[in-house]
Amino acid sequence: MQAYLDCNATTNPLPEVIEAMGACLRERWANPSSVHRAGVEARHALELAREQVARLIGCAPRAVTFTSGGTEAVQRVILGAIAARPERPAIATSALEHSAVRELVQSLEARGTRIHWLAHRPDGVIDLGALDRLLADHGASISVLSLMWANNETGVVQPIAEVAARCRTAGVVLHTDAVQWVGREATNWSTLGIDALTCSAHKLHGPKGVGAIATRAGAAIESILPGGPQELGRRAGTENVAGIVGFGVAAEAARMWIDREAATAPCRSMIATLERAIVAAVPDAIVNAAASPRLWNTSSIAFPGLEAEAILLLLSERGVAASAGAACSSGSLEPSPVLLAMGLPDPVAHGTIRLSVSRMTTDREIDHALKTIPGCIERLRRSGSPAA
Repeated sequence: MQAYLDCNATTNPLPEVIEAMGACLRERWANPSSVHRAGVEARHALELAREQVARLIGCAPRAVTFTSGGTEAVQRVILGAIAARPERPAIATSALEHSAVRELVQSLEARGTRIHWLAHRPDGVIDLGALDRLLADHGASISVLSLMWANNETGVVQPIAEVAARCRTAGVVLHTDAVQWVGREATNWSTLGIDALTCSAHKLHGPKGVGAIATRAGAAIESILPGGPQELGRRAGTENVAGIVGFGVAAEAARMWIDREAATAPCRSMIATLERAIVAAVPDAIVNAAASPRLWNTSSIAFPGLEAEAILLLLSERGVAASAGAACSSGSLEPSPVLLAMGLPDPVAHGTIRLSVSRMTTDREIDHALKTIPGCIERLRRSGSPAA
């Protein structure tokens, strides 16, 4: 029995996604910028996918720009916002962001860009009072504020609409990294008031290597990769039509699932069951950010005194796939910067693993995890060595 509980790292592509991509590679492989019939057919497939992604986000199709993934998308927005208003050279963001944002702004800071690091409460939620003070004092010099909607490691959800209202008043472009949110919860672009949202296909049962930016008309964000008319002049380069088609199919499936009444309730119950059972079986286990508003699919659980890598290796041997946080940080022996920024002590941060499910996760997988995790922790405790 295998239990795949690493859905924040990636999700399995749906059968209909695989079929649609295969058909596209066989029949719609022409360049979508070509004017002949084959090119026009490829263009039609691409634009249908744009409409499907737009419906999931709740925006107009023209607002959507396709990219190679979430990392490219967030960096295009941040760098494009700086380029659009050089008179506003500063950036505001959080130390709790995904590395795609955090490491970009750290590199810019090292080269002289002013970075305002947003204050947050101990539970990982942004401090709105501190944000008000920051915007009052420095808003006129800030080009863009980047804040993720749902944290990829802890699942903590930020009050994006409230932050958007403040940024709008201050004239600051607001970008939200919604990679973990889109396709899991309803997204109504028209009510958010944000300037740019980024997402990625492989987090919602689509293919890897395809992302998207939704941009408000008139937002001060320049294109940073000239060279062709593709994507309405926003991103040069021939589009990955098959991947985009797969994204569209996955987006439509996610939208239909979200629209069902109480769609997330069974998945939310899975995480609650996991947490209750693990805490009951392992007395010193800690659910990080337990009292915070969290995405229904994510649990960050610490086993103080153990090393996450040792836990994950033993779980993998016994058929449970989990993670220590961001997949792009796997292999690192250092504790998560996100957990440290939240103020967790080193022994807690070092011993934290992430369990994340999707709408495709089964009760059998949860049962297997519940039978496996406590025994693995007990074995590591008995060994007397965190790295055993």
